[in-house]
Amino acid sequence: MLPRKFAPALFGLILSGLMSLLVSGIATYRATGLVDGYVALWTGAWLTAWLVAFPVVLLVAPLARRAVALLVDDRR
Repeated sequence: MLPRKFAPALFGLILSGLMSLLVSGIATYRATGLVDGYVALWTGAWLTAWLVAFPVVLLVAPLARRAVALLVDDRR
């Protein structure tokens, strides 16, 4: 088990991995269809996307939290 201090980074790693997997799969399918080697194309696209998505999630998450805090009424 990891210490609690790693929770935000682990959350970002898992979220960025799942979202980039889904989005790259859809984009690869739309670009190529179900061709021979689709899984290899998708895997390459996913790993590239994940390498970008993970640091972006870590940088953007605090901004998203602030935006949510401004849009949510704590009195309800």
